[in-house]
Amino acid sequence: MSDAFQALSRRVLPLAAAVGFALAATPALARGPDGIADVAEKVINAVVNISTSRTVAAKNSDNDRGSDERGNKRGANPQLPPDSPFSEFFDEFFKNRRGGMGNNSPRKVNSLGSGFIIDTDGTVVTNNHVIADADEINVILNDGTKIKAELVGKDKKSDLAVLKFKPPEKKLTAVKFGNSDNLRLGEWVIAIGNPFSLGGTVTAGIVSARNRDINSGPYDNYIQTDAAINRGNSGGPLFNLDGEVIGVNTAIISPSGGSIGIGFAVPSKTVVAVVDQLRQFKEVRRGWLGVRIQQVTDEIAESLNIKPARGALIAGVDDKGPAKPAGIEPGDVVVTFDGKDIKEMKDLPRAVADSPVGKAVDVVIIRKGKEETKKVTLGRLDDGDKPVEASAKTTAPADTEKTVTQKALGLDLAGLTKDLRARYKIKDSVKGVVVTGVDGNSDAAEKRLSAGDVIVEVAQEAVTNAADVKKRIDQLKKDGKKSVLLLMSNGAGEVRFVALALK
Repeated sequence: MSDAFQALSRRVLPLAAAVGFALAATPALARGPDGIADVAEKVINAVVNISTSRTVAAKNSDNDRGSDERGNKRGANPQLPPDSPFSEFFDEFFKNRRGGMGNNSPRKVNSLGSGFIIDTDGTVVTNNHVIADADEINVILNDGTKIKAELVGKDKKSDLAVLKFKPPEKKLTAVKFGNSDNLRLGEWVIAIGNPFSLGGTVTAGIVSARNRDINSGPYDNYIQTDAAINRGNSGGPLFNLDGEVIGVNTAIISPSGGSIGIGFAVPSKTVVAVVDQLRQFKEVRRGWLGVRIQQVTDEIAESLNIKPARGALIAGVDDKGPAKPAGIEPGDVVVTFDGKDIKEMKDLPRAVADSPVGKAVDVVIIRKGKEETKKVTLGRLDDGDKPVEASAKTTAPADTEKTVTQKALGLDLAGLTKDLRARYKIKDSVKGVVVTGVDGNSDAAEKRLSAGDVIVEVAQEAVTNAADVKKRIDQLKKDGKKSVLLLMSNGAGEVRFVALALK
């Protein structure tokens, strides 16, 4: 035995001895409730692997292989599943190799994910990103049976997809959905999937958080868990201890590519609604209100006399949307939608999207400190539509008035003229007072106002010249207000609210 190895042994053995002593002196730590094994045995045959392939064009140069969006190395090396732990060894072996397949020949790229059976007729739920752009999809059952599957429908916004395959002669195992709203922090959950292409793998953990927003889309509402979820688990189920699916494992935070105990699952309440529509219509039909919204910050809440800060601030209204004829206007704050409290901005898109198209709903707003109820008949969200520029309330055209230059709130202000419109590329439809300069030490600079921005309203009243702005601000200071709410527009007419401190 070498001296180095003996030295290493001396460093390790005391730790092992200490651990052995601790284990002997104290009871063994529980690794979870006893029911985990029973649940796993009951549901594991309903969990499937999803194998996909797609044809891609090859690079013209062996030296420029790079990687595709799923992490597959381009070139002539064998096409291993992207999650395979052996990929890096093959990449290293083949990275300097020349020849092989023709560089201009199309080739197939394979990937593996997870899914689960929800109906014995062969209906499977998985993630959209697992089957995205696939030319061929196969479902691999827990016993290894491989069956070709067809895509029923997919939804990019929730990252969900529904597949269908012809069941074999033997009866399939299907799982049921539970109610994710009943989950509690610290509750035990079980993840089953296909991590690193290893096949059916069971891990357990607890619910670490709920309603988690990871900025992946407008309807983020994830369950966070510390159950080990890795690449290849995508699309697999997250079970409660009753064997019910309460989430679909979708994403992880991982600097290393492996599990660090922070995984995210789409809650079953969202999944059930999306899956039902995909099975019925082959697409998702979401409700549409026709507004653009902002977060109600403490400053904005103070300027609007809303205590405590809550709701979703309407920053713009689509001229062709359902909110317009219902009387909803920019500056309104939505605090209740169809009986559901809107505590913060992100609650409104979720509530609207979950509502049926054509449903008449009550929308409670706060306007100038008072609550009002508006009846809105929801339209249908067209995912292909681009955001519509919000129209702003205006008065007489500014170009007809004498230009007055003022300085307020760290802003240099001027009435809009043809020269200023041309200089800052401001559309004729935009009315208000243009910002020509910003004090770098002001609150306005911190809020990222810049020259070329246009003040449309001050404290929910339209302004047409710099003197109007100065007058309104002076009055608010006299009234003891701590901040002022400005409706700002860029040159293209896109508006937003900004609250500035009155100093």
